[in-house]
Amino acid sequence: MRTPRAGNIRDSRRTPGFKLPGDSCPFCQASGTAHPAPAERFERRTRHRRSALSGAPGSGGRFGSSIFVMAAAPLRVLACGDVEGRLEAIFGRVRAIQAKSGRFDMLLCVGNFFGSTSEAEWAEYRTGAKKAPIPTYVLGANDPDTLSYFPDVSGCELAENITYLGRRGVYSGCSGLQIAYLSGTEAQQQPAPAHCFGAKDVAELKSSLLSAPNFRGVDILLTSPWPRDVGTFANSTGEIDTKKSGSKLVSDLAASLKPRYHFAALEKAYYERLPYRNHMVLQETPQHVTRFIALADVGNTSKKKYLYAFSIVPMSSMDPAELVKQPQDVTENPYRKLRKEAPKSKAALSAEEEPACQFFFDLNKHQGKKRPSDGKERGDSQPKQAKKPPQPTGPCWFCLASPEVEKHLVVSIGTHCYLALAKGGLSPDHVLILPIGHYQSVVDLSSEVLEEVTKYKAALKEFFRSKGKRYVLFERNYRSQHLQLQVIPVPLDLCTSEDIKEAFITQAQEQQIELLEIPEHSDIAQVAQPGTPYFYVELDTGEKLFHRIRGRFPLQFGREVLASEALLAQPQRADWRQCAAQRPEEAAQARAFRRDFEPFDFSLRD
Repeated sequence: MRTPRAGNIRDSRRTPGFKLPGDSCPFCQASGTAHPAPAERFERRTRHRRSALSGAPGSGGRFGSSIFVMAAAPLRVLACGDVEGRLEAIFGRVRAIQAKSGRFDMLLCVGNFFGSTSEAEWAEYRTGAKKAPIPTYVLGANDPDTLSYFPDVSGCELAENITYLGRRGVYSGCSGLQIAYLSGTEAQQQPAPAHCFGAKDVAELKSSLLSAPNFRGVDILLTSPWPRDVGTFANSTGEIDTKKSGSKLVSDLAASLKPRYHFAALEKAYYERLPYRNHMVLQETPQHVTRFIALADVGNTSKKKYLYAFSIVPMSSMDPAELVKQPQDVTENPYRKLRKEAPKSKAALSAEEEPACQFFFDLNKHQGKKRPSDGKERGDSQPKQAKKPPQPTGPCWFCLASPEVEKHLVVSIGTHCYLALAKGGLSPDHVLILPIGHYQSVVDLSSEVLEEVTKYKAALKEFFRSKGKRYVLFERNYRSQHLQLQVIPVPLDLCTSEDIKEAFITQAQEQQIELLEIPEHSDIAQVAQPGTPYFYVELDTGEKLFHRIRGRFPLQFGREVLASEALLAQPQRADWRQCAAQRPEEAAQARAFRRDFEPFDFSLRD
């Protein structure tokens, strides 16, 4: 079912009537169960939310469960800016909208829900003398003056139909709608005050979601502060300078969680940004867009919009093709520049650095030499390259410009990358994809280099398939200084893609390595920040397995799995040192590969 475009039902003057189930709870809609009493309903929601955060399989959270039911109709949602204690004003407006346009399922409040003069109005709702007209969900305090209104940091029911979501978390339920939330403002000091959030809060919230298999994004993200730089590539933000105001941590959160809707407040302004992409065009599989909406304060004298109405089908219930449709006014992602500027690891090779693991370089010959500067690469000016890649802090034997590289093993040179046979490879056609410039990992690559890596992957897939083989690619960003993508072909009649995946997962479990499957439409940059040690496997089907390295990691793990009896059945070749060949033999293998690969080599045609 298609989700109506944001703004189709923004206010009562343009909202058509809808017929939805009577007084069903938005988190139990279409479940066929009786609507629970408020206390019972809150306990159910709290259980779902905490299960989602703990990652318990089979819970009512993001992993799904036996009580999960696809929503049969769009949920109708209201989002509100700073209420600041004006409860009668906001709830009166909600009643008026519902009287004219039909019932809404929930009200989501961002910014300051309470104000300095809240107590008198709040007492009537707290004691039950008055009741919110629809289930209302609020964020926590943004200043120390209102902390007392929120007795439980993990979330609680403040009054009938009014729920405090909590400090941070993921709100999921039977309808399938998934709401991520972060209360407070960004801390300017450590430790963070009770009304603020810090980098740890954002990291834990991201981790709770990104570690889930098949994560595509969340339906809604609620924060009080605006994200920094949200106005980049977009329509005018008016008087708000998003390069100076807003939170960088919120920007990072939004970039990672990819919400379909992101609401914020605090700036006393209304701003609806043009929708932005969550993928790189022509380089990544299309994903859904994000719509950021900032709302003004309730009852403001300037008549700025403080209430926003929309309908939404939970992502989990949508047809994938419908979900990723791109509107005509979509823009680039405003946070890409911010992510590229994230601090990169400057860790040098340690004593545990593997001297030449499966590469075509001999690191034992030139340990005392200083690596010369790169100079020009193939004489190309590379007009697309926005800036030069970072330079190595010490000798790097992986940059193509280094005179120590054994160039007799190079089989193809593009504009930004090249291919070379591996020294001591598992097979004569074990090949490496490497950037010409100095990059530590895939996560660090510029868009131009990543685009050419993708081209080489496609060319190798076609080449190996013509030989009756499928490739397995892996990267180990650990104890290494320069990116190496190892590509090893496996005969099609020897094993299936499922066999390969199972072999990696089984051997990982035996060594207590947590190897998780990540969505095919996601890339490694979405689950690992620059400088993060990791290991990942990619099949030519697009399936990916990922491990975040937190301690020690077996340097030969990828090769050991492929050489095992379960796959290539060549355990004696698990150590590259046992597979070394003489230079004439290596040169002959490179010539043969270069000749066979030539019809598939795009670098010869570009």
